This record gives sequence, C-alpha cells and structure tokens, in this order.
Amino acid sequence: MTRPFTLIAAILFTLAALLHLYRIFTQFQIVAGSHTAPEWLSYIAVVVAAVMAWGLYRESRT
Repeated sequence: MTRPFTLIAAILFTLAALLHLYRIFTQFQIVAGSHTAPEWLSYIAVVVAAVMAWGLYRESRT
C-alpha cells in the first residue's frame, strides 16, 4: 500500500535539505527582519531534513 501524502512530505523534506546544501555551498545569507541565520544552522537542518525525508520515504513504501 502506498501513502501519497507521506511521499509528498518526503519530497518536501528532500527539497528543504537540498536548499540548505545549496546555502552551505554558496554561502548566501538568510535574513528575517533584523536577524541573520547563522551558517551552522544549515548544517543541522540538512541532517534533520535528510533523515526525515529518508524515514518518510521508507514509511510511504510500506
């Protein structure tokens, strides 16, 4: 049985991980108001988003 919404969530987390990887390699700044997100935050976000995407993908296939 496939779970389409779980697969969609896995794809979205994959895109988030790829965007953070892009930020790491290009070193562009994320600014929200007067605050700038530190680059080390993207390292954590890549790992978290990739693990979430992998887990959701596995769950969508069961």
